Amino acid sequence: MPKLEANIQFMFNEYEILDRYDMAAEVGFKGVEIQHPYDISLDKIIQRLDVNNLQHIIINTPVADPETNINNISLRPDRKELYKNRTNMAVEYAEGLGCEGVNIGIGQKPKDFSNDEITETLLENIVYAADELDKVGVKALLEPINTLDQPGFFISTSKAAIEIISLIGHKNLFLLYDFYHMQIMEGDLARTVKNNLDIIGHIQIADHPGRHQPGTGEINYSFLMQYLDQIEYKNWVGCEYYPKGHSKKSLEWAADWL
Repeated sequence: MPKLEANIQFMFNEYEILDRYDMAAEVGFKGVEIQHPYDISLDKIIQRLDVNNLQHIIINTPVADPETNINNISLRPDRKELYKNRTNMAVEYAEGLGCEGVNIGIGQKPKDFSNDEITETLLENIVYAADELDKVGVKALLEPINTLDQPGFFISTSKAAIEIISLIGHKNLFLLYDFYHMQIMEGDLARTVKNNLDIIGHIQIADHPGRHQPGTGEINYSFLMQYLDQIEYKNWVGCEYYPKGHSKKSLEWAADWL
């Protein structure tokens, strides 16, 4: 049975951020993820995890550029030290929360740098993140994102991300495969997951179009959830969607798995 967890950056927005941990547990989730926990003290989050018997699955490295507010410092040659500092923040939170993985961030292609400069910078930063996260037993996750929602995203297909993972060859570097993003960019979801099962460290889901809950769009999640069992996918599946209607109501599709 797929291990579903709730992305509380997207879900339960009817409630204050810390209360979303309570609501996730109330409806049956055993795990949660959030992109940006850094405005909340570790102690406050841990208290909510403990009282609700929840596991924090993943967080994101904070990669917003302070000058442009674009999430792409991992690609900028002039932001290498900042990326290291942000990685250290992610390591501290991931270790403190007991996370399984961290989305280490890619972003939109920055201006004023060549592809070679950008690629060299990204590879250097990925190795640093994978090394530092490995020290605390947390996976480094690389996520390709569609260029419809984020034009110019530098790594936008599973093939491109897998090529980087293969090139680096780091034992602690894995693919974060998001069905929503990859349906837009390439389709062929089931076969891609099966063929790359050994390097997929995390899966995220939402339907397309709209990025709402499964059952509101074109992706056959009734098949895919059962398929993940058939191919023995063992990691978590993050519900990273914008609920259409109330968050609780949006979970009717997941009744068999919660």
